[in-house]
Amino acid sequence: MTLHDDARQALDALAAGGVAALGRLLRRAEEEPAFADALGRLLGPRHGTTRRVGITGPAGVGKSTLTAALTRSVRAEGRRAAILAVDPSSPRSGGALLGDRLRFGALAAAEGVFLRSLATRGETGGLSASVEISCRVLEAAGFDVVFIETVGVGQDEVEVADLADVVVVVQAPGLGDDVQAMKAGLLEIADVLVVNKADRDGAARAAAELQAMRRWTGAAATPVLQTTATRGAGVDELWDVVRTLERARDAPEAARRALIRRAARMVERALRERWRRAEAPAASVDDESLRAEVLEALAGSVAPEGTR
Repeated sequence: MTLHDDARQALDALAAGGVAALGRLLRRAEEEPAFADALGRLLGPRHGTTRRVGITGPAGVGKSTLTAALTRSVRAEGRRAAILAVDPSSPRSGGALLGDRLRFGALAAAEGVFLRSLATRGETGGLSASVEISCRVLEAAGFDVVFIETVGVGQDEVEVADLADVVVVVQAPGLGDDVQAMKAGLLEIADVLVVNKADRDGAARAAAELQAMRRWTGAAATPVLQTTATRGAGVDELWDVVRTLERARDAPEAARRALIRRAARMVERALRERWRRAEAPAASVDDESLRAEVLEALAGSVAPEGTR
């Protein structure tokens, strides 16, 4: 059986097998890059029906709690939501805690919700190499929203902007110089800035600092909100803002920019995979075949103007 046939069979099983089949398919796509490639070709490009929301920010700001609260807002609308929670891998063993059940509690078993932890496996930027294919599988499985919660590595955690339709950057009061560090990276990719744990002292000050810093990075229009995710305070307002931004991403020019970012990311990932697999030395990579490979993966990712 070819990889193409194998991937086709797995997709057929997904249609009939429910959550268990989905979990098996995502695990295999994460562990077998060649299978993931075949799967991606079968799935084709994104169709724009599933929204991707990136949740990023330093460790300890309550990203998981906020993600869970936003997921409840999605479910309240009668829509299905999936969470891809990226966990750091051990530099020695390569393993990861994969603690989705620990962080999200009862939500892990809720109807219409799917949780999956992904190990970084040496990837930088707070993500896993399998996030893109995982998102496309979840789209094929009929989920309306996919939340991508990144590791929490700090200001270098910016690659989520290449994958998500909307990026929510989360901060919390009392984290010292972290707000100042954000201007070098996270602040620049934010579509929404959130001060979580707003019931703590210093929340208003943290929000004011973020509002002031927007002008330094050319992000003056980026909204700054305050939430207390443990109580649900401010979460519905945040979700309303995210949905408004989602609709703006449907504009042809915004879609074109997203396509360019995605293409650059695919080229980088393809080169890195080839180097890792030692299929060809970096100096002798066939540029034309690589270009064709990327164009094939991207074909139709964004509908031509006037057809959306």
